[in-house]
Amino acid sequence: MTQTTKPQVQQLAPADLRKAMHAGCVDFRKAPQFGLFFSAVYVLGGFLMIWLGAGHVSWILATSLGFPLVAPFAAAGLYEVSRRMEQGRPLDWAEILGIVWHERTRQLPWLGAIIVIYFLFWTFLAHMIFALFMGLSTMTNVTESYEVFLTTNGLSMIAVELVIGAVLAFLLFSLTVVSLPLVLDREVDFVTAMLLSLQVVKQNPIVMLAWAVIIAVLSLAALIPWFLGLVIVLPILGHATWHLYRRAIV
Repeated sequence: MTQTTKPQVQQLAPADLRKAMHAGCVDFRKAPQFGLFFSAVYVLGGFLMIWLGAGHVSWILATSLGFPLVAPFAAAGLYEVSRRMEQGRPLDWAEILGIVWHERTRQLPWLGAIIVIYFLFWTFLAHMIFALFMGLSTMTNVTESYEVFLTTNGLSMIAVELVIGAVLAFLLFSLTVVSLPLVLDREVDFVTAMLLSLQVVKQNPIVMLAWAVIIAVLSLAALIPWFLGLVIVLPILGHATWHLYRRAIV
């Protein structure tokens, strides 16, 4: 791992997003096998979650808890591929997977735990908002009575959940967008990494908000064809995040 002095936050411009996306596409084209491998975890995991859940909310929640834990390690694989390309080092499967495996003893599990706690908090809050607005409608089978969401309470509930969800999602994005590649690249604790990530967003609010929107739009669009779009979108975003991190931190 790279030993450095305290990382310094840099000023970003909108052009940096375009350059990061271009670099992400280049990395994916150069080594698609790694991107396809790590993104397949999400796609196959999504189908597995649906199959195990079989329509039962409790099972879907239980199986989906594995996603936030796996996500940092899958991202670490993509970051390591981009780092090796940047340094001109060979892309060896054993070494790349070895780095991912080694991360289990460092700071990534802590970040994964933070994401899981965040996920649980949002799940609880979303249920609370639903109950507050829908009242006795919670006893309705909403999968067969979608018109309940077209009522005044239903539309208000959707609006509130969207607003609060967007705020919480951006906060989680702010905590992890730089911290995930940072703990892989340098010997730094996860708290310091999250604070630096927040500092990057605070110093570059417009650029980082735009990056969050790009990630959200592309990810949602990739979900439409049975998660299959994620096979392409996730590796590109993963590689691009590494390059944006390299521009944001010196």
